[in-house]
Amino acid sequence: MNVNLIPVKIKQRLNKLDSNDYDNIECWQYVEAFNKAQRDWCRRQLHGGNQFREGAEQTTRRIDDLQVLLKPVDLSISKKDTISFETEVLPLDYLQYNRLSVTVKEPCGKIRMTSDLIKDANLNEYLGDFSLKPSLEWRETFHTLTNNRFVIYTDGDFSISQVALSYYRQPREISLDSCPSIDGIISGDINPEFKDDIVELLIDETVSILAMDIESPNASTMASNRVTKNN
Repeated sequence: MNVNLIPVKIKQRLNKLDSNDYDNIECWQYVEAFNKAQRDWCRRQLHGGNQFREGAEQTTRRIDDLQVLLKPVDLSISKKDTISFETEVLPLDYLQYNRLSVTVKEPCGKIRMTSDLIKDANLNEYLGDFSLKPSLEWRETFHTLTNNRFVIYTDGDFSISQVALSYYRQPREISLDSCPSIDGIISGDINPEFKDDIVELLIDETVSILAMDIESPNASTMASNRVTKNN
């Protein structure tokens, strides 16, 4: 959808029919509210905060809606101590973890290992349990996420050569040409990256945000109901 249609559609749903009650809203407020709506909507869908309680990749609908945000990247690594390796800081556009692939060095070459994300609170339990601790023989290990870095554990049994991360990134923010952003930057026209049906949901989400900001609870409730029914 062309980004210039978004303010028009927001006004259509925010104003009472054939009225101009809320035409005093600045263009940057439309953009800021839409970008907030994108982030809020993405977080709910990834977590399963929708009427069907469907999180990321739980159904084909969620896979289809959120696949545009999936992004692969190779992370540089360094040895942290005798039993673990640490990655570089997470990418700036990181939103939510999806998968981590680990490649290890072996005398006969490189092999791919399964690595599971675990709670840092369970670290000692995993390291002390023979059936859970890292194993080159079983090609299984685990990692934690702390201080915006992944720590992959080896128990000193092998050496990691590569780490590939698959994650959900932040949605691309829209902007309008000749309309400075909230911090005064003009970026030209940037269209939303989601499919048109999702953009329509995001417009309703935006209407709900703006309606609450201008203390119009009826408009906010109606917009929220449209989002819920069509999500």
